[in-house]
Amino acid sequence: MAKPQTSYHCQSCGFAAAKWTGKCDGCGAWNSLIEEKIEQKPGIGKSKAGRMMALESLTPKEPQKPVIRQKSAMDEFDRVMGGGIVPGSATLIGGDPGIGKSTLLLQLVCQLVSNGHQTAYVSGEESADQVRMRAQRLGLGHTDVGLATATNAMDIAETIRREPNLDVVIIDSIQTMYLPGLDSAPGTVSQVRASAQELTRAAKTSGAAVIFVGHVTKDGAIAGPRVLEHMVDTVLYFEGDRSHHFRILRGVKNRFGATDEIGVFEMTENGLQQVPNPSELFLADRTESVAGTAVLAGMEGTRPLLVEIEALVAPSSLASPRRNVVGWDNSRLAMLTAVLEARCGVPLSGRDIFLNVAGGMKIQEPAADMAVAAALISSVTDRPLPQRTVFFGEVALSAEIRQVAQADARLKEAAKLGFDQAIMPKPRKKLASPSGLGLAQPASLIELIEILGGLSE
Repeated sequence: MAKPQTSYHCQSCGFAAAKWTGKCDGCGAWNSLIEEKIEQKPGIGKSKAGRMMALESLTPKEPQKPVIRQKSAMDEFDRVMGGGIVPGSATLIGGDPGIGKSTLLLQLVCQLVSNGHQTAYVSGEESADQVRMRAQRLGLGHTDVGLATATNAMDIAETIRREPNLDVVIIDSIQTMYLPGLDSAPGTVSQVRASAQELTRAAKTSGAAVIFVGHVTKDGAIAGPRVLEHMVDTVLYFEGDRSHHFRILRGVKNRFGATDEIGVFEMTENGLQQVPNPSELFLADRTESVAGTAVLAGMEGTRPLLVEIEALVAPSSLASPRRNVVGWDNSRLAMLTAVLEARCGVPLSGRDIFLNVAGGMKIQEPAADMAVAAALISSVTDRPLPQRTVFFGEVALSAEIRQVAQADARLKEAAKLGFDQAIMPKPRKKLASPSGLGLAQPASLIELIEILGGLSE
């Protein structure tokens, strides 16, 4: 009898190695290689001629029926999904432990049932009684949602195929699923990949949408092989700090809608509540006349969002001054401080710099450069910025301020919330500002400093 072949798979990135090593050559993680058996399928290694495929035309012979998305009463979730759940799609939701993934999806299936859809919630981590207790705590105990506790992916896939009226299935979580044909334990790379493939194939053939819950690593990426994100149609991340009362559902991949859309929820005693106007939430605790604070008119997908940038510049007794950043790119701050000092003469060397995006929000777009620069200048001069003023614009290495996209949407959001001035880059074409909103358009950081009153403290 032939000895079964084995290989070593990295549990962080899925890299396969012929022998065990302490460090993964694919991602550099230590002690992440686990031994797994290689399944030899019958006939493997024998040359077999494939069958010729029948190619279809891109233009259908008959008019296609429009895809009817399954909408819930959770508008924030539907926004991130591109207008609702597409039948037969596969969605992956990742997030930190305890952030509220299971609560969100339990509320989602209950809302779908209220709209006339048939749903099923399959839990591989909790018992049925535990899920019922959470539903009762959220006030959803009377909802007729199909509930099952199973970890066998073959059984779940067969249920999806044979249940004709099933619309949405929640799998909580994909790391607990397994296929009996594989000898590796649940949660390993081969089991996660094979289970997700089996469940996704069942969703495509039956028309029922499947939503997977995925655990994340300490770096914030979804645990398991990277191919898992390529197999599904939509990848969502549920972000937020458990010390804050709001959560952000962010889309990073969507085959049926725009990416980088966000939905904002607030965690309450009765579960997650939607936040239709998140700008008011992020600015609710803002204090006027404080040096080092600036309001950024940002964009998250198609949604304008106003958030507060806080900066503190203080003398340092260390040989290497600290640069602590929360909610923004650390390297971007290093570049911006170098431009301010080298091009504009702002004294930042030898000082500690602390930067924070209020409310735990994470900003990724370069339009935040001008707001961060204004907050740093305000902190250095100990002079508050003009009240009811928003900032946005990208800063180049030459200290030039460059325009950013969707300026009109940013201005409309600022005017709606009662701001009376916007400091922004000069647009290529004439831009009509909303009524009651004045515009200041500096061409460089030097002009921005002059608008803010110079560097004299």
